[in-house]
Amino acid sequence: LMKKGWQEKMQYINEYLQDVIEITKRIDQSEIDKMVNKLVDVREDGGRIFFIGVGGGAGNASHAVNDFRKIADIESYAPTDNVSELTARINDEGWETCYAEWLRGSRLCSDDAIFVFSVGGGDKEKNISVNLIRALEFGKEAGAKILGITGRDGGFTAQIADACVIVPTVRTNTITTHTESFQVVLWHLLVSHPKLMKSSMKWESVDKGNPR
Repeated sequence: LMKKGWQEKMQYINEYLQDVIEITKRIDQSEIDKMVNKLVDVREDGGRIFFIGVGGGAGNASHAVNDFRKIADIESYAPTDNVSELTARINDEGWETCYAEWLRGSRLCSDDAIFVFSVGGGDKEKNISVNLIRALEFGKEAGAKILGITGRDGGFTAQIADACVIVPTVRTNTITTHTESFQVVLWHLLVSHPKLMKSSMKWESVDKGNPR
């Protein structure tokens, strides 16, 4: 029984990592290239990136803000980093409009971009992630670029985005974990892309003869 349990655990580990390989093979690289060019336009126009997400997507948004500011030299923000304003808006105005009103207060304009990290991308009919949907609708009205890294079929984000990379579904019981993991992989690809990277990263710049 112990051996069987061990084999089952090893099988899951192998399947999970094989799925990572399969997802990598299936990702639409042309959509990534399109996203790179949109981000170059944002920087050249002096625009800003507003990263929005919920749950794991919100955590990824915070990390991405750091990387795009520091490595790609693009002014970037995430509403979820400003917990006082965000919770005040949720309390006073409601969850559904909290991101849209935050963006309105930030004077979102056509030079800017909204970048969504979401598993489903928002679904109008099913009333899922409505705060993301309202933010994207406001972004379209303002003429901002819409970008996203999502899972499943991309949802509302993919429907209206200028560029949206959809993380392919290989196994239905790991959609969330793989989508949120690949959001990290893909934004790191973006900030390290030759067209976007402005500042070298710490460990890449350390003398290779003196590894630490």
